[in-house]
Amino acid sequence: MTNFLLIGICIVTGLLLRRYTKLPADAHKGVNALIINLALPAVSFKYLPHLQWTKAMLLPAAMPVIVWLCGWLYIHIYASKAGLDKQTESGLKLVTGLSNTSFVGFPLVAAYFSNDALGIAVICDQVSFILLATAGVVVAMNASEKHALSVASISRKVISFPPFIACVAALVLPLFADLSPLDPLFDHLAATVAPLALFSIGLQMRFDGWRHHIKSLSVSILYKLILAPCIIYGIVILLKMRGIIPQISIFESAMPSFLTAGIVASEYNLNPKLTSLIVGISILLSFFTTFFWHLIIVTLS
Repeated sequence: MTNFLLIGICIVTGLLLRRYTKLPADAHKGVNALIINLALPAVSFKYLPHLQWTKAMLLPAAMPVIVWLCGWLYIHIYASKAGLDKQTESGLKLVTGLSNTSFVGFPLVAAYFSNDALGIAVICDQVSFILLATAGVVVAMNASEKHALSVASISRKVISFPPFIACVAALVLPLFADLSPLDPLFDHLAATVAPLALFSIGLQMRFDGWRHHIKSLSVSILYKLILAPCIIYGIVILLKMRGIIPQISIFESAMPSFLTAGIVASEYNLNPKLTSLIVGISILLSFFTTFFWHLIIVTLS
């Protein structure tokens, strides 16, 4: 119950402060900077060195890739039939194929499962970011007339991202040094992810003008919250997998659109109005849909 209260209080606080105070329009950027540069790296150091690596860990690593590829094809077919312009199609691919596995995923995983399950969620999140920084940026650049594709620029985005650096370091450093004395520090820093991320989401949520984009909104959110987890659930059933690893993999695939994907869509002018609406509305709806997905996937214990 405490985790659910945390979710509601932090998001509502962000919404109220944005609406009724004189916070700068980009106030969320400062919060996001703290999360990205300090809190998320601490999550990697808290969980990754202690994970027991098995073949089953391939599922949380493969999940974001499967969701991305199926989402890309899904939107490509929809865009062809609907006659969408290239910018709108690319923006839809970004926010439909990439999941919010950290800012929303981590707090919900902690709420429905346990903090220990965050170690599996970290794997999903790192792969999600790599997809955004590579395939996602390629899609965005390809649709933009102002940017040219560059392997060097894409590579820099990946290797300079603090959570990615921390992920690699958290896997490599324990091979040479004992980091356990720092565990209390990582615990305290990682604990800030959920309240800060939820507060940031509240600061950014906007829903005005959704009626003008109802068709594309519905198509994108249907995949993000229903079809994508159905695909991963089907794979789990087909492979007869059981336990916490497939549970978290399915649950993370049911997360809403990636906030950072919406930011990239805005940066490259890929119908930012539509993509920001999808991000905001999918986040709001996900608090209801994930409840039902949790009821379904706990049968895989």
